[in-house]
This record gives sequence, structure tokens and C-alpha cells, in this order.
Amino acid sequence: MDEPRKPGERLHVALSRAVDAVEIPAGTTVTLPAGTPVTITQTLGGNFTVAAGPYGMLYRIAARDADALGREVPPEGQAPAAEGTTDPDAVWKVLRTIFDPEIPVNVVDLGLVYNVFVTPAEPQGHKVHIQMTLTAPGCGMSGVLKSDAETKVAALPGVKDVDVEIVWDPPWDRDKMSDAAKLQLGML
Repeated sequence: MDEPRKPGERLHVALSRAVDAVEIPAGTTVTLPAGTPVTITQTLGGNFTVAAGPYGMLYRIAARDADALGREVPPEGQAPAAEGTTDPDAVWKVLRTIFDPEIPVNVVDLGLVYNVFVTPAEPQGHKVHIQMTLTAPGCGMSGVLKSDAETKVAALPGVKDVDVEIVWDPPWDRDKMSDAAKLQLGML
């Protein structure tokens, strides 16, 4: 069985090799040994959230390690830099491909992204500055989500520099979520 067949159905696999994973929500990196049985609970944004161990601890496995789960590794490389204007809408679109590893909603619809600024960079291209927050100040996944945003936005044509700023003012609350996110999470 390659993919879950019904909505909500989970896929159980054993890791084919040792893999580095990020413990959720602590954000610490651990190595899961080859043969570890895991349950894939979420496959969004190219990464995998898995449950493992007797207590069902959650871990995030990066897309580059998909082969350890018996999945195809996506091709590496970034989009080539292009001349011309970097489209701010393209930045927002890319940010919608970044998902909280515990919640099946992207960071934009969760209301975590406050602002996107695109400015010219010297001698050519553009700099992107993103202001985003987290659902809680102590979230251990902040570095992971920040890195995802930096990496994915940097791959856009014409982007020369990306700065992701984690801000706490205004504090996040559920009212910042889109109606689609609230509906998906059963809050409407």
C-alpha cells in the first residue's frame, strides 16, 4: 500500500535506513534507527509527520529522506534566478506550501504570516522580508518553520536574499486563522 486509501487512513511502514528527524513539538533532532516502525500521520508540504515508539511520539522527516519511508525523494535544486520583478503573490503562494507538522493547515491559513515585503536588491534581483509568528512563544518548531520559509522562498526566480523575522506582537490567536482553516479543524 503506497498511499492511504481513505481520508484519515494512516500508513504504517518500517524505516529502511536510519534517518534524522525533528521531535515535535520540542524541535530537537534525533536519529531514528533503521527498522523503526512508524505511522505516517501527515504528508504535506513535501515533509512527513510520523508517529513512532510505544507512546506515539511525533517526528518530522524531511522530504530529502523520503526514501527511508519507501517514498520517492523529490528532485533537488532550486529554481533558477530570473531577471525582472519578483511577484509578492508568488511568495504568499510558496508560504502556503509550508505546514505546521502537528496541524494539517499551512502557515498562511493558520494566520502565522503577518507581512511579506519585496524590495530590490543590489545589483539585481530582490530581497524578501517575512514577518511571521508561532502559535506559542515556546514552540520548538520555530527554527524548522523559519528554515522552511527561507529555503522555499529563496528558490523563487529573482530572489537574492530572504529574511524571516519571528515576531510576537501582535500575539497569535485563533481569530487570525482563515475560515478555511477553522472549517478544516472543525472550529466552524
